[in-house]
Amino acid sequence: MIKKLVIVLVALFAIQSYGQEGTASPYSFYGIGSLKFKGTVENRSMGGLSIYTDSIHVNLRNPAAYAGPNLSIWNSENRPIKFSVGASNNASTLKANSGEAKVSATTFDYLTLSVPLGKFGFGFGLVPYSSVGYKLEDTNEDVITNRYSGEGGVNRSFLGLGYRITDKLSVGVDMNYNFGNIQNSAIEFVYDDEGNLVQYQSRESNRSDLSGVNFNIGLTYKTMISEKLELQAGLTYSPKSDLSSKNERSFSTIVISAQTGQEFVINEIDGNLEADGLDKTDLTLPSRFSFGAGIGKPRAWFIGGEYTRQNTSEFSNPIVSIENANFVNASNVSFGGFYIPDYNSFGSYWKRVTYRAGFHFENTGLEINNETINEFGMSFGVGLPVGNMFSNANLGVEFGKKGTTNQNLIQENFFRLQISLSLNDRWFEKRKYN
Repeated sequence: MIKKLVIVLVALFAIQSYGQEGTASPYSFYGIGSLKFKGTVENRSMGGLSIYTDSIHVNLRNPAAYAGPNLSIWNSENRPIKFSVGASNNASTLKANSGEAKVSATTFDYLTLSVPLGKFGFGFGLVPYSSVGYKLEDTNEDVITNRYSGEGGVNRSFLGLGYRITDKLSVGVDMNYNFGNIQNSAIEFVYDDEGNLVQYQSRESNRSDLSGVNFNIGLTYKTMISEKLELQAGLTYSPKSDLSSKNERSFSTIVISAQTGQEFVINEIDGNLEADGLDKTDLTLPSRFSFGAGIGKPRAWFIGGEYTRQNTSEFSNPIVSIENANFVNASNVSFGGFYIPDYNSFGSYWKRVTYRAGFHFENTGLEINNETINEFGMSFGVGLPVGNMFSNANLGVEFGKKGTTNQNLIQENFFRLQISLSLNDRWFEKRKYN
């Protein structure tokens, strides 16, 4: 049954990667879109906390977690192969001073495999880095003057290696290859002297194909501070990097169907970006640093906090300039943890379930009309044991808000449902003969 579920999830992931927007947020209009959370459902259900590591769950945010001690129940000879796949549905109510609307987006969030090799461990997979998906309109006295739409985003394939320096300290590095494209268009509506929409409208279309490499370095540390309490800490750092952007621009005369809203091109000319030196540009991705720590009783409970700072003010995109928006340094604070009543219970399934909760507060680094765009969210989740070899299905919910209605902006009240499979298996086993 689990293998069938994996096949279905992988197939849907491939379809989604090429066919759907990963967001419906109006704030994906800015930069390279809304940045996606690079973490598992387990992390997200604890408010985004990613400092906790163990032998049966993938940690996508810290590559040092690929390495770790072998399991005592396997005579300390090895630890399991870890496979994880996750998806989410985000339903939002967009509130503005002029009214509100409901939008939703369903996405697959990650596909990853982690393999142990003695003191080493490596992982690879695919995650979305950013998503663009918006449809916005400017109005003047209830008359549409401009319409903006965008789609696409940046995906990230990664290959990471971790090394266990001691039983307490591990180090690791991820190499990420970022790729994707962003497409957007702007339509200017023209009216005659009597206020009637003329037949032909003007549309500007842009496309940027993005690619580039960046790195993420991580450390994890864990030690018993008493007979029952364990301290865990983690640190990650991603240096500033660049994405190469190949850009295209065109101008069209279009007719818009009054019945369906479909756009029909009458004629089109290509813009000469090469003359302005904008056909090939470099887009700067900001550096990022995170640190966190927590305490808990192994296989029973854990609670911790994490701080992340991203130098979003370093972000630049020469081909796009928006007067009322700018980027400042972003930050995020997460608190969360989990509780397992009795991980080894034979009499009660629900005592072996992992219960998770947490919250986060984020300054996204985006300022519009001098208003900082913040996000607050609370999350809850469960890890349900399935099959053998420590595998589990994870369910999570998160609700919160992003943005504000001040300065004619939009506030998103969101509800996110998440699901993942975290599967474990033993591939490398020493054979013993009597």
